[in-house]
Amino acid sequence: MATQPDIPIERRKPERQLARRLARGLDKPVPTGRVRSIGLGLITGASDDDPAAIGTYAAVGAAYGTSFLWTVPVLLPMMFATVYLCSKLGQVAGEGLFAVIRRHYPRWLLFSILGCALVGNVIEAGADMGGMASALNLLVPISPRLLVLIIGVGTALLQIMGSYSMLRNVFRWLSLVLLSYIGAAFLAKPDFRAVLRGTFIPHISFNAHSISMLVAIIGTTLSAYLYSWQSNEEVEEDISLGRRRLTDRIGSTKDELRHSRIDVGAGMAFASMVSYFIMLATAATLFKAGKNEISTAAEAAQALSPIAGKLAGILFTIGVFSVGFLAVPVMVTGAAYDLCQSMGWKHGLHTPPGEVRRFSYSIAGFSALAVCLNFIGINPMKALVWSSIVQGVSTPVLMLLIVLMTSSPKLMGRWVNTRPLKLLAWLTTFCMFAATVALLGTSLWSR
Repeated sequence: MATQPDIPIERRKPERQLARRLARGLDKPVPTGRVRSIGLGLITGASDDDPAAIGTYAAVGAAYGTSFLWTVPVLLPMMFATVYLCSKLGQVAGEGLFAVIRRHYPRWLLFSILGCALVGNVIEAGADMGGMASALNLLVPISPRLLVLIIGVGTALLQIMGSYSMLRNVFRWLSLVLLSYIGAAFLAKPDFRAVLRGTFIPHISFNAHSISMLVAIIGTTLSAYLYSWQSNEEVEEDISLGRRRLTDRIGSTKDELRHSRIDVGAGMAFASMVSYFIMLATAATLFKAGKNEISTAAEAAQALSPIAGKLAGILFTIGVFSVGFLAVPVMVTGAAYDLCQSMGWKHGLHTPPGEVRRFSYSIAGFSALAVCLNFIGINPMKALVWSSIVQGVSTPVLMLLIVLMTSSPKLMGRWVNTRPLKLLAWLTTFCMFAATVALLGTSLWSR
């Protein structure tokens, strides 16, 4: 009896195979002697504390002192729910977020979300490059524009020429540099009574500026680029374990999902701790000294030095540059993943650049656009405001789709969301929609 030839992956029916595989209760084949890497959640969490986010947290601390510290523990479970759902989706479906949306939702919805994601990622990457250059300029007397160009070229080459394993290891080490913010906060000698009060007693003034700051914290903490990156990181991890075909990546195991829960939980806790200490460092220094107007991370680093000491300013600066070198590739590569998956193009960090030219060109193109934002007279911080409005509208919709997909037995089989996780996911989605309404309301109010 003749054997059936191996059908190319492009011609298979992933939806039908996925349904059959999940209906039969199959798990992924477990590679002998190989396990998933630790620190994937750490990379995602650290990229959430990018230079733009550092600027936001620093601005909140400078403007309101310790009164917003309570937002960090409140948002931590929501961060976990958001990133873990994307992690689980990538592992069970065997594909990235936008590839799954492409298979299950209409094109108009796919490309609407894609457009918002690309605009948000590129603008934030450009702002981060500018923030990195401004922070580094405090230590190195080189023109910020030249530094932006060097950063853009360097990060693009790292993404195109570097392997997934190399990027993963570099990013894990860069994540640890964020610990410098803990040192900066302790050097600031905060009032621990005020810290405890700000952490455990929620307080907010019902005025346009205070509400806009709260919305900014929510938007910065639950950034849209985390969703796509985490799902794609899980797929790349599967490929590194030898699961190169989609049919080998479909499904998951109980141990793998438990490993992901722990990994994502640790990563989000780390990210939350860092954002907490950034807010605390500026609250204990700039707010106390009456310097309440801070708009960028570089301004915060510069202002910290004469108040908390030169070492605190240096630690703050090193943190801005290092995490930017992690976050910019996450945003740019994430945008390339989203575009290629939406268009059905071959992509991936495991594949040589020559075999995924469109993916490589996308990375180069998005990097160039991000660099150009710093050369054409557009204020990156003002651009971030518009970006936050665009993403503020699209991100809750994207989160809604993620909750629906991970709750679908047809797509997830027996790995659908548990009742507690589903409740937390819906609460997160509601908060994101509420933040969008508040964002639009405060924008109109301020006018």
